[in-house]
Amino acid sequence: MSELKPAVYQTPHDVSIEQFATDVQYYLALQPRQLPSRYFYDALGSALFDAICHLPWYRITRAETRLLAAHAREIFDRGVDTIVELGGGNGEKLMTLVQSGRRAPVRPLDLRLIDVSASALAWSARALSVLDAVNIVTYEASYETGLAAARAASEASSRTLALFLGSNIGNFDPPGAAAFLRGIRGALRSGDTLLVGADLVKPEADLLLAYDDPLGVTAAFNRNLLVRINRELQGNFDVNAFAHRALWNAHASRVEMHLVSRGRQHVRVPAAQLEFDIEDGESIWTESSYKYDPQGLRQMVERAGFRTLHQWIDGDDAFALTLVAAV
Repeated sequence: MSELKPAVYQTPHDVSIEQFATDVQYYLALQPRQLPSRYFYDALGSALFDAICHLPWYRITRAETRLLAAHAREIFDRGVDTIVELGGGNGEKLMTLVQSGRRAPVRPLDLRLIDVSASALAWSARALSVLDAVNIVTYEASYETGLAAARAASEASSRTLALFLGSNIGNFDPPGAAAFLRGIRGALRSGDTLLVGADLVKPEADLLLAYDDPLGVTAAFNRNLLVRINRELQGNFDVNAFAHRALWNAHASRVEMHLVSRGRQHVRVPAAQLEFDIEDGESIWTESSYKYDPQGLRQMVERAGFRTLHQWIDGDDAFALTLVAAV
């Protein structure tokens, strides 16, 4: 074991109850009604998502982990001083990357973890603290805020690898994904690298099983968003009166998740100054997960100011890791 002990810090978070209330008020007033998927990840939501990643029907995590283990050495051999992970969850993928790719450490590796979930950051930091010669800094913040803070704190000469894994890019619509990637490029220096994990288009039946599993874990994950509103914003949603629905929108190349009202309900969310009736069969759109083809994925990232270095594809489970450099 190295004599250098991991140091864990945490920045103040920027996701307030007031912002949560503002977003709930705005998005539930839209037609169709919506809720931002970033609010899935309270402590219970993070635990439920971790369970989803272990389900046999949800292949993303296993496919991505295989690719990370197989190609980690190629990634590290380009030179990495700092890794900034956006929305890393429980830290297992970053652990796989570091353990599989890093040669005997001669100097500390900075690991900067960014997530809106305090519990996910705590789990990840705890798991990664067993690594030799690492400095761990956590940012409970939005991706944009955390990345800017992490990059500002790094030395000008350091080589940074940003990670955006788990097909989280698929939670943005195409204009949002393009803007987000441009934002990442703006926070990086020329020569820094970005590794993007993205789920590819596959048969509809396989996609729907991944987002509406037979055990009902994904349904619980979806409905927990209403539980969180009830708890934190004094809402009165009848959670049992909402059904989970997943559907494949082939035209838009996305899986959609909805909460569908079973009967007419009168909803009040006092902390969001919101009161409305939701009709029988009316839905609240909670998540979109876009799926890609490999060439389209490369083109999307390159238009944001990057150059493709490698793209590795897991053919069994149709998943891609794309490594690009900021130009």
